[in-house]
Amino acid sequence: MKITLACYESLSMIHGGPRVQVLQTKRGLEELGVEVSLLDPWEHFGKGSADLVHLFAAHLSTFHLASTFHSFGIPFVTSSIFFTRHSPALISATLKANALLKKVRSGIWTNYEYTRQVCEWSRAVLPNTTEEGRLISEGMNIPAKKVTVVPNGVEPRFEFGDASLFTKKYGLKDFILNVGHIGPERKNMLNTIRALKQIDHPSVIIGKVTDSPYARQCMAEANGSKNILIIPGFDNGSEMLASAYAASSLFALPSQFETPGIAALEAALAGARIVITPYGGTKDYFGDLATYVEPTSVDSIRAGIEATLNTPVDPRIKQRMKDEFLWSKVAEKTLAVYRSVLP
Repeated sequence: MKITLACYESLSMIHGGPRVQVLQTKRGLEELGVEVSLLDPWEHFGKGSADLVHLFAAHLSTFHLASTFHSFGIPFVTSSIFFTRHSPALISATLKANALLKKVRSGIWTNYEYTRQVCEWSRAVLPNTTEEGRLISEGMNIPAKKVTVVPNGVEPRFEFGDASLFTKKYGLKDFILNVGHIGPERKNMLNTIRALKQIDHPSVIIGKVTDSPYARQCMAEANGSKNILIIPGFDNGSEMLASAYAASSLFALPSQFETPGIAALEAALAGARIVITPYGGTKDYFGDLATYVEPTSVDSIRAGIEATLNTPVDPRIKQRMKDEFLWSKVAEKTLAVYRSVLP
């Protein structure tokens, strides 16, 4: 079986979750004996170049690529990487209004329409959570039989990080940790920082800082705080990142939503307690083994972190990551979808 993986072009510049998802899917499939390549826009690619294309993300930035696959008769499946706090009913109503507007004047598209069209062209859609799957099937009228939840995963190496590397360099241990870009408002860093400033416990935020008004506001809020250390970021393959997870005692990710936040899986496998947003399907992964906080409320974030700091680590959370969410298991589920759509 020959599979080609494709995504939006800025993936190489934005070292976030989708890039990890693509590369770890590639590695896992190859370990199962699948021949896998990454789509190179400078190399010829056409019908027959692969048995199937796996497209990651269904939105404006991948729409033209999906349209081309569809036009050339190249079969593909899509990991939608889509979420919104809007209800399926609102998505459906928006799409219906969009369809009416297009009858009056062509060229009027909403972001939902781009996602819906990519999913419609796909032979299968692979959301990361049941909530994401419900938005696509109910909100966008994509047949439920076409939608199979394939979760995000975690590398087994994060179970074995050496905490001493981080502790020796930064002089910290058993701290509150957050890993994520500082700049995208979805990551909710401003409320996170405001909550951490009220907690008498050392905290570390690891993430690239973008040049945006929101990022500058976050940095200004953190400036002068005696208990918050901001580190510009480590590559996902860095030993220092694995060490930071191992050295921390609690991982906090109170974003507006996460599906589920690969960093949270990595921290859980390292043995950290988890405080996280309830939105985006995180309960698929953590069940009753995490503390869920309201991201719009600084008080909720603070109270959730403080309460969790005073509870013992539940070993079941690490075991859950090992049993259900290693990338090798994700690859098996992905391969099963490929086989279901190929003749």
